[in-house]
Amino acid sequence: MAFGGGHRRLPRRSPLRRLHEEHHRAGRRREHDGSHDLFPYGRDRRLGGCVTGSQDQSVAATETRLRAFERDAAGLRAKLHRYASRMVGSVIDGEDIVQEALAKGFVAIRNGDMPDKTEPWLFRIAHNAALDFLRKRARSRGRESEVELDMIADENSALDARMAAEASLAELMQLPPAQRCTVVLKDVLGHSLEEIGEILETSDTAVKGALQRGRDSLRKLAAAPRIAPPRPALDPQDMRRLGDYVAAFNARDFDTLRGLLAEDVKLELVNRLRADGKEYVGNYFGRYADETHWHFTTGLVEGRPAILVTSPDRPERPPRYFILIDWENGRIAGIRDFLFADYVMDGLDCSSQP
Repeated sequence: MAFGGGHRRLPRRSPLRRLHEEHHRAGRRREHDGSHDLFPYGRDRRLGGCVTGSQDQSVAATETRLRAFERDAAGLRAKLHRYASRMVGSVIDGEDIVQEALAKGFVAIRNGDMPDKTEPWLFRIAHNAALDFLRKRARSRGRESEVELDMIADENSALDARMAAEASLAELMQLPPAQRCTVVLKDVLGHSLEEIGEILETSDTAVKGALQRGRDSLRKLAAAPRIAPPRPALDPQDMRRLGDYVAAFNARDFDTLRGLLAEDVKLELVNRLRADGKEYVGNYFGRYADETHWHFTTGLVEGRPAILVTSPDRPERPPRYFILIDWENGRIAGIRDFLFADYVMDGLDCSSQP
């Protein structure tokens, strides 16, 4: 089965992925048994095993802090993603920002930092990472983003909270970043004004002003006529290639798919593990071969070709998760599977394609 040629770039790499690749280049490849580990590649080797009485007490203390941080971060990951995706207008980029925030938090704790409260500390890291992402994107598009907080009065309204929670990512992206972050933190995630001020490191007055102005903007957007976004221009070869992949997967023709893997193919099973190299990534298909509760269809996620995964007995229902495939010279160069990251489906812009 021919999938055609072409070249696509891999998704934006997170620090965890870079740590992973450095780890592999050093010849220290690790195999994963599927157990959940937020930071499988960032650990100092001295911290990788059980602490014994002969080890330095500072190493043992660091290991304890890291384990506590991993537990806290696992419980916060969905909330962090909900915030990050609404700040940057993309569930895919939002996941990259969450990974960056978790990696920075991990490194900080390994270097001796230990926040009194993990949640506001991690949200602050994610907030700054999101602003950095927006600045870079604005520069690449040749325009600046507004980042100052406005100072006007605040009203606490259940109607505003419901409006913000129901707003699409595209609608939230029409707010300036300062308004957007306060609206999401207050009306979507339920943080108090004091907590928001702690996350943003600003005054209650500034938070109230940005929040009220953001709510006013959302009211105007809700009252305005809705205009359907233009359909993205799709490369017919991309869609044909993806359709062939989906057909082979649904037919369980995994040998054909393994034959299409590039030698240096990269797999990211988001929120679970990473692997690279044809030999290791080939095992990925075996896991799907053991299951029957999936059906693949071609579709679009945020305007880019994607695989939508539904239940075979209820194909008309919304997709459970999605998969992104990247190609290089007719070979599969990257697989990004969101099976273990269903939190990204909150607010996802997706559609099926014939």
